[in-house]
Amino acid sequence: MKKVTLTILIILACVLMTEAALADEKPRLGVLRFTNQTRAGWWGGGVGRDLQDMLINELAAINAFTLLERSELDAVLGEQDLGASGRIDSATRAKIGQLKGAQYLVAATVSSYEERTSGTGGGVRVGRMAIGGQRETAYIAIDLRIIDTTTGEIVDVRTIEAEADSSSVRGRAGVGQLSGNLSSQQRTPAGRAIRACLMEIVDYLECSLVKGRDHRCMNEYTKKEEQRRERTREGVRF
Repeated sequence: MKKVTLTILIILACVLMTEAALADEKPRLGVLRFTNQTRAGWWGGGVGRDLQDMLINELAAINAFTLLERSELDAVLGEQDLGASGRIDSATRAKIGQLKGAQYLVAATVSSYEERTSGTGGGVRVGRMAIGGQRETAYIAIDLRIIDTTTGEIVDVRTIEAEADSSSVRGRAGVGQLSGNLSSQQRTPAGRAIRACLMEIVDYLECSLVKGRDHRCMNEYTKKEEQRRERTREGVRF
């Protein structure tokens, strides 16, 4: 009887340890190259990969995900562009699934970018920054698609927005540097909006894929989405 009891206890302990290990396992993500549907002046060759790398770095910094190396993902995808379609065929899906057990791909498309200048003038411009007089504002929206690598289906979509103005261009603690082709935008409203959008994407992915869609953090994003839709219907951006 004691042996049976001991065996049952050992089995229960193994089950609990397995469940705990699965609960602690980080979601495995692959971040795709960003695509663009706007006429933003800062978009050019290489910017899609710059944004891809910056998002990977931001995700790595919070230590909530296991991230695929870009080189591994590129080797599988080749020249395929999944950013806009968000769909992968069965052959590619099988290859991606073998990459360190990849669970999800994150596709991001810059879907809207707007700039606005307001004020009466009379200010002084230092480089790209205006001091006094006119006020420059930049708005950016990025459409996210989260793709399940097992089924090839889009399991989550979200539009992430951010805006910044010339009064907030100067240094702010906790904000990383723009790199590559975007480095010249570091101190501009556009650069600030881009960085803010990337950080918001990280927060959303952590909420959706780590904390879970039933977590209270999703309430905040639901409200933001409702506000975004309302502004869109009214034709208001800023």
